[in-house]
Amino acid sequence: MSATIIDGKALAAKVREEVAAEVAELGHVGLATVLVGDDPASDVYIRGKQKAAQAVGIDARDVRLPADTPEDELLALLAGLNADDAVDGILVQLPLPSQITEAKAIETIDPGKDVDGFHPLNAGLLYLGRPALVPGTPLGIMRMLEEYEVEIAGARAVVVGRSNIVGKPMAHLLLQAHATVTICHSRTEDLERHTLDADILVAAVGRLHVIGAEMVKAGATVIDVGMNRTDDGLFGDVDPGAMERAAYMTPVPGGVGPMTIAMVLKNTVTAARTRRGLVSSAS
Repeated sequence: MSATIIDGKALAAKVREEVAAEVAELGHVGLATVLVGDDPASDVYIRGKQKAAQAVGIDARDVRLPADTPEDELLALLAGLNADDAVDGILVQLPLPSQITEAKAIETIDPGKDVDGFHPLNAGLLYLGRPALVPGTPLGIMRMLEEYEVEIAGARAVVVGRSNIVGKPMAHLLLQAHATVTICHSRTEDLERHTLDADILVAAVGRLHVIGAEMVKAGATVIDVGMNRTDDGLFGDVDPGAMERAAYMTPVPGGVGPMTIAMVLKNTVTAARTRRGLVSSAS
């Protein structure tokens, strides 16, 4: 029996409809995206975010700076966006050029406008079980699990990858949903021993088919965050053969990817509501 495919495209469309309704209710929601330099991949990502934001009625401001922009100039720009009442959310596209310290740029953003959820204050709130703005990918994964009615409480969840963008926040969200969570990474010995225990397996390391089909527990839910470009196309971290063992599995592409941008839009609305006193920042 083949796994039920978790359709990220369809669910992302549903989330965008929800966001559009909230934007219409609020009257105005503003998002500023900042791109430093002309990296082709970053340009594609920013154009995708701009298009998605405009499609749901968000006032999307596209700020472009040259690659040689000094750090203090970027920080001054971010301070201006922090003070701009028409801007509810700020997103700085990573990576940044070498003369700019990414941590400093992220820490300059007002935590209440940090729609990527990368600011140390937002990371700390998540750690304390009081999430405010959470990175879009793990937030989208939680929405997927909810949509497909995957039981999280009491489940054994294994997260492969420990990045600040996916792995760590993913583990915290699953833990707060009462899963028993294991984090694996590049130094983990006998990875298969852990993955075969997983009722919910999240692979987010960016290594082509690092998880073989035989490493997946029968009946598991598999979330493949990997986006590995090859001469034959785009593939995930999990061997597609795992579809024959899993109960639910995300495809690559068309799984987690569309949800990430949709949840950044959701975060922008959350930020707008919080700034207007309509929701608690620690809810």
